[in-house]
Amino acid sequence: MLSGVVIAGGKSSRMGKDKALLPFRECSSLAKYQYRKLEDIFNRVYLSAKSNKFDFRANIIYDKYQDSNPLNAIISALETIKTDIFLISVDMPLVTKSTIKRLIDTYNSNPDYEVYIAKSLNGIEPTVAIYRYTLLERAKKMYKEGNFRLMSLVKKSNYLEVEFNSLDEFINVNTPKEYKLISKYNNFN
Repeated sequence: MLSGVVIAGGKSSRMGKDKALLPFRECSSLAKYQYRKLEDIFNRVYLSAKSNKFDFRANIIYDKYQDSNPLNAIISALETIKTDIFLISVDMPLVTKSTIKRLIDTYNSNPDYEVYIAKSLNGIEPTVAIYRYTLLERAKKMYKEGNFRLMSLVKKSNYLEVEFNSLDEFINVNTPKEYKLISKYNNFN
């Protein structure tokens, strides 16, 4: 079984406020927008965060460690739900359902890999990927060694890049300027 996980526990230091709680389109927050998108695709969807700061009912996976990083989110999710996970960052709302479904189709038809990762025109996108449960011990070992880089986990794994001929879809919203920019995109669903 494959579960959907939205990472929403980052520091948001460049945004100046918690970006997971910023409104987007018809939703009260980016977190709600991403969560609802995944609910249309997965039977089980979770938000990975340090606390339940959300104004909607959601399954929360609390970070196991204090550090704010995607590796912490992956470890917490894999330990909690014990399934393979599709992981997406809360600050990448333009990633479409068809992109997610293409990653899932690749995962279903190529069972020999540990990571199925989107590759945009910007390069590898480690927070738009499927991670197998079998990576848990390797991720925990890296974390204990102080290596929190998600790309290190990917590079130490048997991974498959799934190429997408897109740049805009993979915009990562880190600043107020980027947040303003994504509000102009209405053709990504």
